[in-house]
Amino acid sequence: MKFAPSTALAVLIASPAFAVEKAEVLTTYADIAHAGYEDSLTTAQALQSAVEALIADPSPDTLDAARTAWLAARDPYQQTEVFRFGNAIVDDWEGKVNAWPLDEGLMDYVSDDYEGPTDENDYAALNIIANPQVTIAGRDVDASKITPELIADTLNEADGVESNVARGYHAIEFLLWGQDLNGTGPGAGERPYTDYVTGDDCTGGNCDRRGDYLKAATDLLVSDLEEMVSAWGADGDARQTVTVDEDAGITAMLTGMGSLSYGEQAGERMRLGLMLNDPEEEHDCFSDNTHNSHFYDGKGIQNVYLGQYTRVDGSVVRGASLSDLVTEADPALDAEMKARLDTTMAALGDIKAAAEGGFAYDQMLAPGDEKGEALIMGGVDGLIDQTRTIERIVTELALDDVAIEGSDSLDDPNAVFQ
Repeated sequence: MKFAPSTALAVLIASPAFAVEKAEVLTTYADIAHAGYEDSLTTAQALQSAVEALIADPSPDTLDAARTAWLAARDPYQQTEVFRFGNAIVDDWEGKVNAWPLDEGLMDYVSDDYEGPTDENDYAALNIIANPQVTIAGRDVDASKITPELIADTLNEADGVESNVARGYHAIEFLLWGQDLNGTGPGAGERPYTDYVTGDDCTGGNCDRRGDYLKAATDLLVSDLEEMVSAWGADGDARQTVTVDEDAGITAMLTGMGSLSYGEQAGERMRLGLMLNDPEEEHDCFSDNTHNSHFYDGKGIQNVYLGQYTRVDGSVVRGASLSDLVTEADPALDAEMKARLDTTMAALGDIKAAAEGGFAYDQMLAPGDEKGEALIMGGVDGLIDQTRTIERIVTELALDDVAIEGSDSLDDPNAVFQ
């Protein structure tokens, strides 16, 4: 005689039961996000102080200190990018701080061979630093005083053009390094400190306004990061949204991991640049810091899966993790995911080590450079492989709404050249 399973038994069959509470996993996730954005804020505040010192007393030393502070600020921020995908609050905000690539001529002087205004962007060479009165989208703009409000409300994405990036890390990066005119050869941007010296020794013109822009952009970055620290705080909207529905929260975690691994990092940030052999596709193209951006993006994915994050001060935030959930459901699958993450981090570490040894990321993009291609594709392949395991985890945890973002460079390479 056959018996239909009871409702309770049917639920047990359909959905894995976990000793580790999903709520605990989501708390760890939110705690890591909060800590990562706090570290991003404190390092941005250190950058703010270094920028003020540069403006007050421009010299090779103060310019170098500001650049060093910018580089330090990138490491914790990149580890937060895994929170972008799957969390609408973060995704809607992210363009304020990390949009790229940008048409740098919107902000400042550029080289003579810069393309200038195009059919896609009339303001690609606006040079707001040199022009206190401009017209944007038919409206006269008083830019005699460069403020965070001018940058945020008028210049950023001017006339609805996404490449009119006027704020965030990369706008500051350009103001500290200037254009990298070396193509796929060695060398980063070489902006001189005298671009901030007022008076007769000023180079590039408008040094006082350049300083005003750099200060305003850095102040704006700090305030934007304060917003996200608050969002992940105890009563913040981002924390509340991700923890109110446990399955939706776990879905957000896996969506972030998978989309950053696959479409964003493996595709748009790595494979695309290699296909085009284009250093303009570097994430940190002015400073030649792309190797670190890639490495810490990967580290952020690993942090979320393992439920632990090492803070700038060396302390560690850790707790119940996705790894714990997967271990209970399928220990072999957890072991596979950890191995995939380790393989990816080793490949990204190889890129980082090569760049720190003198083989810059833009050199790796050069046509016909077999060593560079092998290094980049090692990272791409690792990211793709770990995404396939993430997809298996989604199935194992019986989640239906994980939508991992793709990229033409991976899914339809011919479309890249059309």
